[in-house]
Amino acid sequence: MNAAILAEAQASSTTQMLVTFLPLALIFVFFYLFILRPQRNQEKRDKAMRENLEIGDEVVTNGGIVGIVFQVKEDTVVIETGGDRSKIRVKKWAIAQNLTTHEDDK
Repeated sequence: MNAAILAEAQASSTTQMLVTFLPLALIFVFFYLFILRPQRNQEKRDKAMRENLEIGDEVVTNGGIVGIVFQVKEDTVVIETGGDRSKIRVKKWAIAQNLTTHEDDK
């Protein structure tokens, strides 16, 4: 008789643990599927865009500066902006968007 009561108590304990941790597990799954995974995919696309910059591409920086790529170096890009054709050197990570479409992008 004691064994039956003990088995029932263990089953109840296991069920109670599942009910306790199931919402927490669902929250982790939600965060992964709707926040972490899309963010990683966007970071990969941004990195590929920055690595494929070419001279003549029209870009926008994180600060909102619009210009044309004049020179591409290892970790910096020189962009030409404004009517007076002034040149600004920015880090590649500061390039937010490439407005020029290439044949490989389609």
